[in-house]
Amino acid sequence: MTDLPNVLTPQLEQSLNSIATATLTAQLMQRGVRTTFLAGLKPLQPGKRMVGRARTLRYVALREDVQPVYQGGINAQKRIVESIEEGDVLVIEARGVADAATIGDIFATRLFRLGGRGIVTDGALRDTPAIADIGEPVYHFASHGAVLGRKHMPFSTDEPITCAGVFVVPGDVVVGDGEGVVVIPIDLVEEVVADALAQEKREAFALERVQGGEPTIGLFPLSEERRPEFEAWLKERGEEP
Repeated sequence: MTDLPNVLTPQLEQSLNSIATATLTAQLMQRGVRTTFLAGLKPLQPGKRMVGRARTLRYVALREDVQPVYQGGINAQKRIVESIEEGDVLVIEARGVADAATIGDIFATRLFRLGGRGIVTDGALRDTPAIADIGEPVYHFASHGAVLGRKHMPFSTDEPITCAGVFVVPGDVVVGDGEGVVVIPIDLVEEVVADALAQEKREAFALERVQGGEPTIGLFPLSEERRPEFEAWLKERGEEP
């Protein structure tokens, strides 16, 4: 059992399952954390949400003289998959390599059977159709039929990595939707969620008004002059600002 921190309460998880990754990214940018959205990754299940604790796996470039050391036996890939706990998301650093896989359907199946919430890789999937058939959230850079040994060696687990240009620390909160994946630093989760929920209420009000034909001025962003109208709109729905 891992000793990594886990800040995801049921309430936080429920909230994160309703907030767009775009909103979370905006909230993090307001706090000066600008690189949190994993660029270039595609969801296998665009209609499914993903929320979980980051568990990390790092692949390094293949070097033949040490390949038996890192690839044989109970290597880093096998260790991380077998240590997955309920609510974990496996995040893989694969250096953006598109022509060698990072995980296939058997390990993916095992991960989800253990309670994993998702897989994120900035490399390739193998057995992509079979992984899609599992029906769980997976984000990837490419698909390729070759095993990882063509380009990668499994090197380390549960250490900070860089995936799709984003620094990921084990224990960070990972959120995915149809647009992609954002990583929330563990110390910022509660405040980001609170402010993101408030932001989405303001944006829902603005969208309703714009759909009704109003201009965006004063609505997006919400001006102080329109705030009483917004608060009355919330009250009609039994919601708090």
